[in-house]
Amino acid sequence: MVSADNLLVVTIQENIRSRVRRYLSPSAAGVDVSAKVLPPGFTQEGSRRPVPLPDGWTHERVFALLQTVSIDLAPPAEIEGYLRQDFDRFLHTWNLVKDESGTVLEIGANPYFTSVLLREFTALEHTMTNNFDVAVTGMCSQRVSYTGADGISKDHVFEYQSLNVENSTFPYPDETFDVVVFCEVLEHLQMDPVAALHEMRRVLKPSGVLLVSTPNVARLENVARLIAGANVYDPYSGYGPYGRHNREYTRHELVRLLGFAGFDPDEHFTVDVHQHQSDLYANPHVLCSVIPEDRLPDLGQYIFCRAAKNSDVLRSDRPAELYRSVHDVEIVSWD
Repeated sequence: MVSADNLLVVTIQENIRSRVRRYLSPSAAGVDVSAKVLPPGFTQEGSRRPVPLPDGWTHERVFALLQTVSIDLAPPAEIEGYLRQDFDRFLHTWNLVKDESGTVLEIGANPYFTSVLLREFTALEHTMTNNFDVAVTGMCSQRVSYTGADGISKDHVFEYQSLNVENSTFPYPDETFDVVVFCEVLEHLQMDPVAALHEMRRVLKPSGVLLVSTPNVARLENVARLIAGANVYDPYSGYGPYGRHNREYTRHELVRLLGFAGFDPDEHFTVDVHQHQSDLYANPHVLCSVIPEDRLPDLGQYIFCRAAKNSDVLRSDRPAELYRSVHDVEIVSWD
């Protein structure tokens, strides 16, 4: 005799399998379905992607370096908390561009932890943007001090271009940069991510690389939240409409979006970078037992995607899966 609990598990499993397989082709998303993958955060060992480190450096030593970062007018406690929360994410970002050379445009550089890693542990020539106030445009600066990899105290005035990436023409000529780093900004955009990606593509050289990271809306904690009846939307922010996450993505959506905007993704994955709280809402062991195995790699907290600029003619339409009620622009399906 099948118990009510077992029947519920089977029903959930079948529903998830049928819906997911209609939505996500594992081969299209680059998932190795033959691999036995542990769900992110499932255990303390082996559940996270190995955290990359500069040669000869330990995790603790890099963290200590970034702890020395001091930003003019920034609350030290807030900066320290941000570092502790997302330290591993900064290392994953650095790792995906560490072997690149030439010029890099880092969009949304503040609070400069990734910036410091790029300056200290790559050969890239660094340009930055920020957007603290939509009314402020042009070149601005912010004083940042830290102790470098050589042990010498450094006091910099970081210059950056103040611009809103989704409604501005970037003040750079075509094909200026070898790399664009676009991390933890996409989710804040309100209106037109494709327009922003078009600008990034324009300023990239023909062989240029775009690196995107963004919170994963399908992370394990969010799955648990929804099952428990909790909300997954980001709270309102005192920093205004761009201070909150306005639209988060799944890994599949991000890969498709970049392809739509003129890029060829060549590496993408999800990963946990800090302790998740899924167990506050549901038992993660039970959740992962009913989620199809080929979906387990998509449950990490953050999505990383590295993509090359392609040579296709830039399209002017927008994908129906992400846009509606847009005037004077054709809305089409992904394909």
